[in-house]
Amino acid sequence: MSHAPRRSWKQVFRRWALFLVVYYLVVCLLMWLIENRLVFFPTPAEQFWEKAPDVAIQDVTLTSPNGTKIHAWYLPRKPDDPVIVLCSGNGANLSGRGQTLLRMRDRIGMSAMVFDYPGYGKSEGKPNEKNCYDAGEAVIRWLRDDQKIAPERIVLYGESLGGGVATELATRYPFRGLVLVKTFTSLPATAKKHYPWLPVYWLMSNRFDTLSKLPSVRCPVFVAGATADRVVPFDQSETNFRAANEPKHFFRNEGSDHNDPLPDSFWDELRAFLERSL
Repeated sequence: MSHAPRRSWKQVFRRWALFLVVYYLVVCLLMWLIENRLVFFPTPAEQFWEKAPDVAIQDVTLTSPNGTKIHAWYLPRKPDDPVIVLCSGNGANLSGRGQTLLRMRDRIGMSAMVFDYPGYGKSEGKPNEKNCYDAGEAVIRWLRDDQKIAPERIVLYGESLGGGVATELATRYPFRGLVLVKTFTSLPATAKKHYPWLPVYWLMSNRFDTLSKLPSVRCPVFVAGATADRVVPFDQSETNFRAANEPKHFFRNEGSDHNDPLPDSFWDELRAFLERSL
């Protein structure tokens, strides 16, 4: 009776090594294919929508440079007031930010505006890095061309992923100020913290490279980081702050996580910074 030749340990090792390499490459391919689903979490208006909390909030429909219809809310205060523009994070839609607009108007003393990225809320299209920049560009052009509000009277306020959008826009225009709240140095840098076994710097097409752009930003910069942030590591906020030009200010939100509300002291420090540096 014949027997199959016994495999050597080297043959077994090579077979398992090949299996693991193929498995790893397949996982990398799948992660590359679903990247946008892991980065953007849009909530269309049909799924969830809250009414504006104040009758003074206006519905605005904008057209991005690529022709996509973008929806926004605008809360004017006084005709000659500067405007603070909120670039939101990667989830939900703008209807959940009504109270933030009111807080910006009342605590900062400015008109306020928030917009949805493509695929969010009532905005058309699909989100990716370029389309998010285009949506922000549409807002700035509308304020400049339709409302006659020059970029020098606009403060950009970016939360998390929105900080990447705000920083890109701040390299294009001479804004009055840039606010980065719990914003990563870059999207791949944060992804590396959550997926250390993936070659995210090679795989990811969405970069939102805040850190490399900050040296080109010439307006005052206010950076806020949360020490207990489990999404964007606190040290990335510190790194962004070091890269920013003067005048700048850092707000340390002690013991706070990524989605925790900001304390009153944040709004007090932000207003004081904008008043003394502008």
